[in-house]
Amino acid sequence: MIHEYWGIPIVVGAVIFALGIGLIIWGAKEGRNYYDSLVSRFDLREFFSRWPLRPEPGALKTGGWIAIVLGIIIAGFGGLLYWLNK
Repeated sequence: MIHEYWGIPIVVGAVIFALGIGLIIWGAKEGRNYYDSLVSRFDLREFFSRWPLRPEPGALKTGGWIAIVLGIIIAGFGGLLYWLNK
């Protein structure tokens, strides 16, 4: 019975992997936009001292890497199911 459903984890893993790639790109874009907007301001204290901390771009990148790892693990589980039920 389980041999019929090996494709589901592969598809779910691929979707989570793609979501991780998207989060990393979004985090990089968000960080670049934030720091580029600070360059045009007269008061650059926040830009140079990095205070107050803005964790959003870093959090997006970290979440992206976690999603990539989970996507690979889930897709690998689906591949293992396919391999075991050949």
